[in-house]
Amino acid sequence: MSSKNPLIVFFHKLGSAPHFYRISGKLIPWLWAIFVVLAAAGTYWGLFRAPPDYLQGESARIMYVHVPAAWLSMMIYALMAIMGFIALVWRIRLAEILMISSAPIGAAFTIIALATGSLWGRPTWGTYWVWDARLTSELVLLFLYLGAMGLHSAIDEPRKAARATSLLVLVGVINLPIIHYSVEWWNTLHQPASIGVKGNSIDPSMLWPLLINATAAKFYYGANLLTRTRLRLMEQDSRKNWVRNILVPNKGQSTDGGDH
Repeated sequence: MSSKNPLIVFFHKLGSAPHFYRISGKLIPWLWAIFVVLAAAGTYWGLFRAPPDYLQGESARIMYVHVPAAWLSMMIYALMAIMGFIALVWRIRLAEILMISSAPIGAAFTIIALATGSLWGRPTWGTYWVWDARLTSELVLLFLYLGAMGLHSAIDEPRKAARATSLLVLVGVINLPIIHYSVEWWNTLHQPASIGVKGNSIDPSMLWPLLINATAAKFYYGANLLTRTRLRLMEQDSRKNWVRNILVPNKGQSTDGGDH
């Protein structure tokens, strides 16, 4: 008899609540540490070493927070849609928990993107807010995050709540290309993308701190997501042996794998 595919075995184990709890516990300190180092380096470089923009002056430095937050706001929602699809098709409980645990983090990045964008817009456009296509679609993204969290909390049974939330997230994913291409599809005050597959229009001295901060934000998301997911797993499995063994160790009880 042939042995099982190692990749299938890995994902099967990863879907086990106790196994995920152990693996994520080892990863979280490293993710937080890398985030702190990258965020400190990128922020220092962006605020003190990078030159001011030749048109916007010192106010352009807010992009070292605004742009990574905007990127993460869309990336997290896209990942939520993928996890929601997996949850609906394969009924993997961990995917459900990862999806809903991502929502508060994505909402926070969206709020930061909107707030810093407004602060950036005041000296650039002369006003904090305009009903610009990019700003409006980013605001819709915030409502989608809040709607996902509200819908999930309104349903008592976690598995039913996750399935309903997955459907909402998948419907809302249509907003992502609208955000991304809004500056190309409509006449908008928001400046076109300075970084893209066709090339960059931003000087390397400003590009590198921006990319470092964007990378730091991804590590923050990973650390925060794993932390939130571990807490949700323990809350849902509070009566199972593997959680009891963690809370009250050395009781000699065997762990169970929990639901997938």
